[in-house]
Amino acid sequence: MAAEEKKAPGEGGRILSWVFKNLAGPPTVENAVQGGSQQARDLWKEDLERRKQWSREQRERKRAEREARRSH
Repeated sequence: MAAEEKKAPGEGGRILSWVFKNLAGPPTVENAVQGGSQQARDLWKEDLERRKQWSREQRERKRAEREARRSH
């Protein structure tokens, strides 16, 4: 018998893995925000954009710090 990979409890076995891989289909994120009002979706999108902007600002800040250290 071949040595099987150790899986975490609740991860399932070969059959469950096959089912998800072959029958469940690929994961999709289109229209991920469902079941809420249009206002809730709009607020979620605004929050996501603010988070992305914050990340861009942090990357830019870190890049500027690295450039400042290099120039000294």
